[in-house]
Amino acid sequence: MKQDLFVIPHEWLSIPVFGWGWLLMAWAIASVVLLAVQWRRHRSLGDVLQAVPMLMAVAVVIVVVLPWLEATTPAGQPIGLPIRGYGVMLLLAVLSGVGLAARQARQMGIHPDVIYSLAFWVFVGGIAGARSFYIVLYWDQFQRDSVWATIVAMLNVIPGGLVVYGSLIGALLAGGLFLRLRRLPVLALADLVTPSLLLGLALGRIGCLLNGCCFGGVCYQPGWSLRFPESSPPYAHQRAHGQLHGFHIAAAGEGDRPEVRAIEPGGPAESAGLEWGAVILAVDGRDVAEFAQTANQLSVAGPRLHLETDRGPVTISLDALPARSRPVHPVQLYSAINAALLSLLMWAWYPFRRRDGELFAALLVLYPITRFLLELIRADEPGRLQTDLTISQWVSCGLLVLAVGLWIYLIRQPAGSVLPRPATGSNPADSP
Repeated sequence: MKQDLFVIPHEWLSIPVFGWGWLLMAWAIASVVLLAVQWRRHRSLGDVLQAVPMLMAVAVVIVVVLPWLEATTPAGQPIGLPIRGYGVMLLLAVLSGVGLAARQARQMGIHPDVIYSLAFWVFVGGIAGARSFYIVLYWDQFQRDSVWATIVAMLNVIPGGLVVYGSLIGALLAGGLFLRLRRLPVLALADLVTPSLLLGLALGRIGCLLNGCCFGGVCYQPGWSLRFPESSPPYAHQRAHGQLHGFHIAAAGEGDRPEVRAIEPGGPAESAGLEWGAVILAVDGRDVAEFAQTANQLSVAGPRLHLETDRGPVTISLDALPARSRPVHPVQLYSAINAALLSLLMWAWYPFRRRDGELFAALLVLYPITRFLLELIRADEPGRLQTDLTISQWVSCGLLVLAVGLWIYLIRQPAGSVLPRPATGSNPADSP
């Protein structure tokens, strides 16, 4: 886990790096060079102006967003911009995915500028979808004393808080809209970018590992587990669920009292006499009526923990809370390997596709299945809709239904693809 890689200082030579400073000057020079190159290549004012919105959007980010993201002292003085491991891997995921798609597009007779424009729409839609999905699932984490403070919390994606399936849905909607507006072949382009999407996902999951999110359940297999530091999400999760004291609580339903669902063999909870299935009534002298209250109390409990249960009082004593979490499955690495293998499979399959849309339809089958299985060993998501299935497992089931419909549609289409384009004639993907 490495949330902060380094910090870019607020000033250099008494001039701010962000806002109206060095970075904006560098971007202005780069933008002029880029527009000049575009003009030299195309000799078309329309092609040059097409790049202006993206260049302006980046400038707005430099002037408005980056100064807002800078770390500050307790007195409010800016220190600099912390470069998060999660953000770096997200950037690498975008650059790698776009680069791979542009290379494939060039080979198929499509101008790479089409991919660059599509990538902008997909990136914005993906981030918006991923964040919106997370906000809906964890709305209570974003509620503040004022509307503005709530909005700020919702927009702050640097520490994490993105959902892959939300990103997929947002990216598909934005990308589909772009392709329809440009009258480009939707299924053919979907096939082309499928390996790139999976490559970006593989790199993004490494960012999850650096951030400590999307973690797995407890694992005691030597060589197959990771321990996270005290400041990490896995540590906080385990502490709030009693796992640092040798047991695990869960609730049958929302608002229900928590029950002891697991006890570590030979652990401190078993030694103290805690029984499986016991209902927690109080933690360290404070009555608890539902799961959330119990988790809150456990999250601040010390090495000595006193529980009142429906089967009697239990006191669990540790010499000290551990410095690191219990060993957990490195699900982030499993997910990265899974996405990388799927990307290689789609890349190898691409030349042998019989109809446009086959790769994308295969993605809608294979990824939901693997994601459903990976969710079984993740511990960061609770069950939804009064079941043990997480929201990602429910979405996986929905995507599988969608995939069946898409495959039925594709099978009824004649074999062949609009790509690669014929040597004569025109193709709607011909122009950038």
